[in-house]
Amino acid sequence: MRAVQAKRFGGPEVLEVAEVAEPAAAVGQVVVEVAAVDTLFLETQIRSGAFAEPFGVRTPYVPGGGVAGTVVAVGDGADRAWLGRRVVGSVGVRGGYAEKSVAAESRLVAVPDGLGLREAAALAHDGATAEALLEATGLDAGDTVLILGASGGMGTLLVQLAKAAGAEVVGVARGPEKTGLVKELGADAAVDATAGDWTEAARAALGEGGADVVLDGVGGEMGLAAFGLLADGGRFSAHGAPTGGFAEIDPAEADSRGVKLTGIAEVQLADDAYVRLLARAVEAAAEGRLRPVVGGTFPLERASDAHRAIEERSLRGKVLLTV
Repeated sequence: MRAVQAKRFGGPEVLEVAEVAEPAAAVGQVVVEVAAVDTLFLETQIRSGAFAEPFGVRTPYVPGGGVAGTVVAVGDGADRAWLGRRVVGSVGVRGGYAEKSVAAESRLVAVPDGLGLREAAALAHDGATAEALLEATGLDAGDTVLILGASGGMGTLLVQLAKAAGAEVVGVARGPEKTGLVKELGADAAVDATAGDWTEAARAALGEGGADVVLDGVGGEMGLAAFGLLADGGRFSAHGAPTGGFAEIDPAEADSRGVKLTGIAEVQLADDAYVRLLARAVEAAAEGRLRPVVGGTFPLERASDAHRAIEERSLRGKVLLTV
């Protein structure tokens, strides 16, 4: 079968389509015939070699962790009722960029008839993670929330979910096209990170009290600047690192201000939590209450172009591979 391989670490050009053996389902696993594959900024960082060691990735390998498709085989101990069903789920950090992929049945969610497989794939990681972030920060009606990276795959979901929860939402994105999308999705204000001093614009949009919650999907200096916009006693989630590192918030300063810090550890989900939260996002999307924004789709043969689009931040929303 066809799969995308990285035979060495490096730039997007290291991703090439190759013929590999078809996978077989082990105990408790299923084989999914893949229709669409989620892509993440993290996958570009692993491919470059920067984040390979923490995830135990060695070359050659097939990237990709979130898939949507149809179950075509089940292993021993797996429920045969999965056969023929449309599903979405996580396969880890390897094996998704392929015509077929193996997944544990404990990390699968059935896709309702009212939802396309591409839209389901866009939720494979970001849907569950966005729901987890709102739980971890205790976002509630009446809160004012600042969302960094609001036009990205997960940011667009966070804008919608936070607004549906009754929060006042201020989204930060880059350029008028992306801030326009953030407003279209329901944000009360959208701040252009490329126009002058974005923190001053954000402060004006947040009001005198500042943000009750900051959801930092960007990290680095931008995340650190957003910490200054958080009200004392607020909640700060430093879960994003596309800038190369998470926002380095001083725990002592956070403690002195009564700020609750959460981060990437709070969204490393056990199977039961992952399935519960992904199912919630999938149901909301199927019912039209949540809109996965797919900004670009690329066939397997153009996986390198998909990674370039992610790294260049040239597209709004989620970038997918299609099979």
